[in-house]
Amino acid sequence: MVESLGPLAGTPWIYALVGASVLLDVFLPVLPSGVLVIMGATAAAAGSGAAAGHVPDNVPDILALTLCAATASVLGDLVAYRLAWRDGSLPARAIARSPRLALAQERLGSALARGGGALVVLARFAPAGRSVVSLGAGAAHSRARDFLPWSALAGLSWAAYSAALGYFGAHWLGAGWLGTGVSVLALFAAGSGAAYLMRRPGVAREAA
Repeated sequence: MVESLGPLAGTPWIYALVGASVLLDVFLPVLPSGVLVIMGATAAAAGSGAAAGHVPDNVPDILALTLCAATASVLGDLVAYRLAWRDGSLPARAIARSPRLALAQERLGSALARGGGALVVLARFAPAGRSVVSLGAGAAHSRARDFLPWSALAGLSWAAYSAALGYFGAHWLGAGWLGTGVSVLALFAAGSGAAYLMRRPGVAREAA
């Protein structure tokens, strides 16, 4: 597992790769940002528990990796939020043309105004949920002080969960493809659960 990261492991480039992927996946949800966090955390676990001499010492730091992913998540949310805030922008026009997105935007704006930011945290785990929420909050002209604290909590929760999956999965199942595969499946399971909850009628109202 460590070897699969090649020369990136233990260098600033692993953090740059993770950060760029997390930042951009608000616009390109197909990017494997969560998988990269898991792989980096798996490498960190392999280094921290290296009894054998073949595991290199220059592996990612788990705390730095988590903070890098969380920070990039918030920055990506902020960029999407500010772009959608501008009336006439491409994201704002796209939301206006879609009745479903327009309804989601309206519900999200109401939920944030009432302090229901738990919806932002839930959406961070759902596939493309982060994109819908960040763009919707901007298009709804929700106040930054209502949105950004929840975005920070969402980013930190998601980053910590993803890193924990890789780290503890490697300790329990080994720093190989089995441990990584189980961790990735757990990440996808959380995303599927979050998506299911978001589709339930009245979730935005209950979050408020």
